[in-house]
Amino acid sequence: MIRLSRPEFSVAKTFGQHWAGAFIAYSVMNLLLAGLGLGTPVFCIVFGFGVGWFCARRAEFFVPTVQGAMKRALRYAFVTSAVTGVLMAAIWARLVPILLNPRVNPGSLGLPLNLYDTRWSLAGWIVLMVFTGPAVQVLMTVFGSYLTFLVRVGERSGIGS
Repeated sequence: MIRLSRPEFSVAKTFGQHWAGAFIAYSVMNLLLAGLGLGTPVFCIVFGFGVGWFCARRAEFFVPTVQGAMKRALRYAFVTSAVTGVLMAAIWARLVPILLNPRVNPGSLGLPLNLYDTRWSLAGWIVLMVFTGPAVQVLMTVFGSYLTFLVRVGERSGIGS
């Protein structure tokens, strides 16, 4: 008879993995979520909350003090946002020549025309996708990681039990 063994959970295996493995896994998930959002970073922003949890737990695993772990989690948040920013720039940078060409009407691209002029709407859309989306993702990742720190410090000190 064949006995299947269950893989055992280990904090060291989960949070102590090499940084390159975590970075590659995050990059692939971020790419898939950007594709799921049809090129918009909305799902990447929501994913930032879970990434914040993972970053906080990973930083807590490597750094013994809470202040040092918070600094490391903030650094992780900026790195993950940079990945999203590069991905959004790769997706939306192809529209910059259309924006600069006076003969092309950007209104026929199918993008939302939030402003009164089609060129300004396209410029606003590019800024929204490339700069504002990753900035909001930093906020969501920091929120998730600091909420995790709040719960973990409360568990350690006995607050809320």
